[in-house]
Amino acid sequence: MTVESKYLVYDERKCELGEGALWHPELNCLFWFDILSKTLNTNIDGETKQWNFAECVSAAAWIDKNSLLISCETGLCEFSIPTGDIVPIIQIEAENSITRSNDGRADRQHGFWVSTMGKNAENEAGAIYRFCRGEVRKLHDNVTIPNSICFSPNGEYAYFTDTPTKKIMRQALDQATGWPISDPDVYLDFTNQNGGPDGAVTDENGNIWVAFWGRGCVEGFDPSGNSVGRLNFPATQTTCPAFGGQDFKTLFVTSAMEGLSEEHRDASSPQGKTFYRSVDFRGLPEPNVVLK
Repeated sequence: MTVESKYLVYDERKCELGEGALWHPELNCLFWFDILSKTLNTNIDGETKQWNFAECVSAAAWIDKNSLLISCETGLCEFSIPTGDIVPIIQIEAENSITRSNDGRADRQHGFWVSTMGKNAENEAGAIYRFCRGEVRKLHDNVTIPNSICFSPNGEYAYFTDTPTKKIMRQALDQATGWPISDPDVYLDFTNQNGGPDGAVTDENGNIWVAFWGRGCVEGFDPSGNSVGRLNFPATQTTCPAFGGQDFKTLFVTSAMEGLSEEHRDASSPQGKTFYRSVDFRGLPEPNVVLK
């Protein structure tokens, strides 16, 4: 780990498209994906590990100490951390060769929101789904680049975006079941700003922390939409934040090299690396997913 200003490099490996950062609260370590390289990565006390997949993988939730629910190109699977074994759970757009999975996160009711998009970001080719106890329902369609999926601490709201719109939406949920009970409305509008909202996560106070593709930062917003702080990182394409560490006051963020010039692929370039820094806001442990 190298120190640079207020942030540290958590992992030196450079991702083509780093995404899906997840702090496992029972293993006390970070997992993240390189979607285009079809890999899952972790770093436990400086010991790195990587698993290779046959298709694109993009997001995960923890099931228990030994297993993850992973969203992949053809659906959801259960992944054994000790053995690397993969068990298919349910298919999602498995017949559609144009799409792959993208952003996803567990909700407070122990379901899992997962999204799809075109492999070449084809216009409105994707959708957002919810998996809950063996059932999958499509929640939103005609989405180009779904991102920012996260949930208020009490499970009252879900947040998400279609990145090209530069608008983060908020949707009311049934707090008992987690299913939407209203149409979404616009929560944050970045239409007149550079960069686009990518991954997001909420803290214990209900602030939403958004990674911005093209802006090299993670910015926080309170429930009323006011900015509560901006954290800058050296990688231009910041992609997905996650709270973790012993007290959940460490913010991790992945980044991407996709589309950048050759000079950014040099090991000395920060582009594509995974970073962390201490913050004044406390995150929450990610809920586990219940399969049945």
